Amino acid sequence: MTDEPVLIAAFSGRALAQSARRAGYRPLVADAFGDLDTRNAAAAVQVIDGAMATGFRTKPLIQALDALAASSETKPVGLILGSGFEDKPRLITTLASRYPLIGNDATTYKACKDPAVFFAKLDALGIAHPETHSNPPTDPEGWLTKRIGGSGGRHIRICDATTSERRRRYFQKRISGDRLSVGGVFGTHRTRIALSRQWIAPSPEQPFRFGGAVSIPDVAPKLRNKLESAARDVASAFRIVGMASFDFIVSDGTPHLLEVNPRPGASLDVLDDDKGSLFRAHVAACLGVAETGATPDAPTSARAMAILHADRGALTLRATQWPVWSADRGPPGTYIPKGAPLASVFADAATADAAEALARARLAELEDLIYEHS
Repeated sequence: MTDEPVLIAAFSGRALAQSARRAGYRPLVADAFGDLDTRNAAAAVQVIDGAMATGFRTKPLIQALDALAASSETKPVGLILGSGFEDKPRLITTLASRYPLIGNDATTYKACKDPAVFFAKLDALGIAHPETHSNPPTDPEGWLTKRIGGSGGRHIRICDATTSERRRRYFQKRISGDRLSVGGVFGTHRTRIALSRQWIAPSPEQPFRFGGAVSIPDVAPKLRNKLESAARDVASAFRIVGMASFDFIVSDGTPHLLEVNPRPGASLDVLDDDKGSLFRAHVAACLGVAETGATPDAPTSARAMAILHADRGALTLRATQWPVWSADRGPPGTYIPKGAPLASVFADAATADAAEALARARLAELEDLIYEHS
């Protein structure tokens, strides 16, 4: 157990804070929510008001991180970034000049999120991906438009006759198939890779909104090898270190790589263990030191997480008897806009299908509970 303080910045720092705590660190978290679970896991929390609406801004974030560092009796070992920085390489550079960055630098983020650079590299590596262009298609049927640096699926729109060229957006041919993600820790001799299956929770405004993920999907060995090999090749090409996730759509047996997030992602909730092994391995890989701790045990059951969105309407949370399988729980008085993330649920079962089914059932149960109490 290290008991070292570590800074964490993310739209939601809860999963990273819990993993850090399991690994023996004292997490100091700056995020957009400050929910009850993050506060329980963290040694200190600073909430960046409005970050989800505007994105992280340099001055408020630095003030929050400086306050967190000052609250610690010992100097934090470094700063780990979660979601919210995919389109902010200049901010990453600024942060890296002030705190030891435990993760990928701005150059890696920029290369992974620049469609012209990223998909050209995939072509050079012989890795399949959807047809992608910077200009709108002549015929919009079957095409999507995505924001450069977007994450979580909220930025994806279906092209139509009114779709036009816009700054910071690109266009991609839509592919149908199974959504599989390769997550793990890269850039170390003890590279760990695991698969998860993802699904969307569409709304009229956001048809590709991220809905959830489950570990240990039933994947044929040949396909698994293709997915893992592609992830390793891309991680090497972009010099990715530490936790990262690679999102694919598998169509007719061929995995097509959609994007790479060179940071801890949503799959951390379903791939980590009760020792915080992924967090510990991430720190070791990024700092170039030997990993400590026992090798994690192979999982014996599948784990699912799913996000509950406020699709019934905006609400203000009241005192609620939250189920033990829920997370990202806001304190009473928290206002949740319509369609915004409301909470998360978890489920464990013998198979991925059973875990996902249980998570979906718990979403409905939790939705009824919260709206009845609000």
